[in-house]
Amino acid sequence: HIPLSGRNPMLREVLGIRPHILVFNKMDLADPHRQPAILGHLKQQGCSHVVFTDCQRDVNVKKIVPLVAKLVENSPRYQRSENSEYNILVIGVPNVGKSSLINSLRRLHLKKGKATPVGGEPGVTKAVLTKIQVCEKPLMYIVDTPGVLPPKLGDVETGMKLALCGAIHDHLVGQDVMADYLLYTLNKQQQFGYVQRYGLAEACDDIGQVLRSLALAQRQVQKVKLLTGTGNVNVTVPNYTSAAHKFLRDFRTGLLGRVTLD
Repeated sequence: HIPLSGRNPMLREVLGIRPHILVFNKMDLADPHRQPAILGHLKQQGCSHVVFTDCQRDVNVKKIVPLVAKLVENSPRYQRSENSEYNILVIGVPNVGKSSLINSLRRLHLKKGKATPVGGEPGVTKAVLTKIQVCEKPLMYIVDTPGVLPPKLGDVETGMKLALCGAIHDHLVGQDVMADYLLYTLNKQQQFGYVQRYGLAEACDDIGQVLRSLALAQRQVQKVKLLTGTGNVNVTVPNYTSAAHKFLRDFRTGLLGRVTLD
């Protein structure tokens, strides 16, 4: 979803001349028509080794090991004839699929199961783990790392995009605020998949109306007590909190269409 704002600028500086590959995971959720523009922008930044992957279905993951081996071998600074194994570090912002990538590589090259836990929220990987073998020929080990965000975000919009993609915990931003920004972005990009999905008559820029329609369509309602002059009355109202959570989850799982926020 965020090929540009989802990159930590501090990590880019640290990489320097080290051989590295930029992996864009979850390509199944992104708008494929934006790929050429994104690649053109990255080329201007001097980033030439880019791989788009989908670790759920192991798409394009097989390209990574040969490319890593080629880059390391062609890097004079890192040629060590006495050491034939490759040690690779996986770095990036939280919740972009670093652990999923390692598990996908092991599935493809070693026919092994999960080596590291994954989850749809930031902070599942809490420490730098031990080396994990992902390939036999060439002998390659990968080290998983916790997601790292820059200490200060460039602007509010970058922060909102990171939050929408689960790189920042929802409660730190507020799901109602995130849902409002998501609706604004979908309308701006003319991605109107939510209209039919939630039973709306047409596209709308009122998040309250969208969440109300979603809550009623999904039967997400709650009973509240009204204190009136004649006594207490129980009424059923839409559960806006659950509706906002569902709206965000539908976006993150691709149910609202393939969207690139950048």
